[in-house]
Amino acid sequence: MTDDTERHNAKMAKKKAARDKIMATKTDEKGLIIVHTGKGKGKSSSAFGMIFRCIAHEMPCAVVQYIKGGMGTGERDLILGRFGDLCEFHTMGEGFTWETQDKSRDIEMAQAAWEKSKELIRDPGNRMVLLDEINIALRYDYLDIADVVAFLKDEKPPMTHVVLTGRNAKEELIEAADLVTEMELVKHPFRSGIKAQAGVEF
Repeated sequence: MTDDTERHNAKMAKKKAARDKIMATKTDEKGLIIVHTGKGKGKSSSAFGMIFRCIAHEMPCAVVQYIKGGMGTGERDLILGRFGDLCEFHTMGEGFTWETQDKSRDIEMAQAAWEKSKELIRDPGNRMVLLDEINIALRYDYLDIADVVAFLKDEKPPMTHVVLTGRNAKEELIEAADLVTEMELVKHPFRSGIKAQAGVEF
């Protein structure tokens, strides 16, 4: 072995020992409150990745979509077509608020989605519940953020993960969460005139 290889191996051995020491202290498990927010793409995509992990582990899970309406998505088609026995899927919204142009209807739909969400979260059989685009409903005050946070803190079963997506997550939700990821927008094809495309956006 060269001196460079020996130095590298010794450095990696020290890193592994330090890492193993840290990992030995991480023994707890709990159901997490997970928030994906920010202006960048990938909030729902990442959340659905976790849903598919649950499905792969044969863990019952559920999805409630707050905003996306009648438009078909690959995730919904795949889950309903092949994994409906493991994952309930409820599309409760009717499109973005600028499309519906009916605030009272938007509020009604958001509140119905929240009631369904609470039902699914309360069921300890569900390992994970994804509330897709709920942050949009919270941003426009279609739902009371205090009620949502109180429910997650007080009524979520101890081992159930809840994932909440959408831009502009409220500070109260960020404070209550165990894991928060902010997607940062660096570059997006929409700015170059490229429309949303199957397999990338939906």
